[in-house]
Amino acid sequence: MLTEEETKFVEYWERHRDTERKLLWMLATGLPAGLLFALPILVMVLFHGWYKNMIYISDSELLLISIGVVGVAIFFAVFRGKFKWDYNEQQYKALKFKQDAPRQGDE
Repeated sequence: MLTEEETKFVEYWERHRDTERKLLWMLATGLPAGLLFALPILVMVLFHGWYKNMIYISDSELLLISIGVVGVAIFFAVFRGKFKWDYNEQQYKALKFKQDAPRQGDE
């Protein structure tokens, strides 16, 4: 027998599991967190040792750094989305097994 919260999760996941598996959905929901994850990298690269030697960063280097930071953000968003989807799918399968399994007294 499932609790009310578990039943709500099973119903939710049955409706949304295909949507949340798509790459575009993972990017849309995970990219803000990915950018928050990658922003400190950009800050550290740009301002590391700025007081010691004021090194001029050319436009091409800045473009390369920006592409790297966006790449890290996209990787983080997709990795997080896939991990979250797998976790929810595992929980869903366990709850469905629990729901469909016959109780010991019912045999």
